[in-house]
Amino acid sequence: MSSVLYDVPGPAAVRRNRALGVAAVVAIVAFVLWRFYDAGQFSPRLWEWITYVNIQYILLGALWATVSAFLVAAVLSLVFGAVFAGGRLSDHRWVSGPATAIVEFFRAIPLLVLIFILYFGLSQGLGIDIDAFWAVVLGLMLYNGSVLAEVFRAGVNAVPRGQREAAYALGLRKTQVMTNVLLPQAFRSMLPTILSQLVVVLKDTALGFIILYPELLYQARFLGSQNQLGAPILPVAIVIAVIYIGLCLILTGFSRLVEKRLARGPRATSTQGPDQAAPAMPAGAGGIT
Repeated sequence: MSSVLYDVPGPAAVRRNRALGVAAVVAIVAFVLWRFYDAGQFSPRLWEWITYVNIQYILLGALWATVSAFLVAAVLSLVFGAVFAGGRLSDHRWVSGPATAIVEFFRAIPLLVLIFILYFGLSQGLGIDIDAFWAVVLGLMLYNGSVLAEVFRAGVNAVPRGQREAAYALGLRKTQVMTNVLLPQAFRSMLPTILSQLVVVLKDTALGFIILYPELLYQARFLGSQNQLGAPILPVAIVIAVIYIGLCLILTGFSRLVEKRLARGPRATSTQGPDQAAPAMPAGAGGIT
């Protein structure tokens, strides 16, 4: 208790602090909504665009473009990170050296620059034409995969060294030590960071609007600039923000489900049924006769 700088709040103080926090949040939200109302952002003219069927189809297409780019980029980023994390953890310098150089190189380049190089540079410099979808996906893979490679490497190295040494003492090979001992323990500690990076992958798909990839932000910019709709830039931005928040909440829910399954662990099962009795000890075999 000598290390505590203040008294731990009791039940009444906890309820009071929660009530004050909720009241402050409600007051801030109410003030923002009132300012929007005062500025005329809730007028029916600025929100009738969402009732048009064609615009709803445009938003659904943009949502699919965002989700498809995210799914492909997320899978490729995880594979890229796992491969180059394994390369960095290799005992062979001819493997760890190039893997380290590649990871540090792509981590240092801004993602937008990578997308520009893939979309414009390859076609002009090497004559390789690449469409907007793969420019976004490959850019996300190279940048976020390099970050995930560092996450994987740090997670494996964070496992106590005694675990590794004990596994080697049992005669396991390095691959078996990695897959059976280190990775299962490291994955639990890495999961929150992996989720955070996947959320970054999802939000960074919005950079595709720079190269005219028709994702959510591109369509929001297009719809918000239409004068015949009243130029509803703020209402469109609010709708797109709500869609992104929903996607991030889905990711968070999936992560919590995985964490619960990992925390539950393997269920202990009994090898004997309820009707199976233990064999009787023969007389004179250590019991009292």
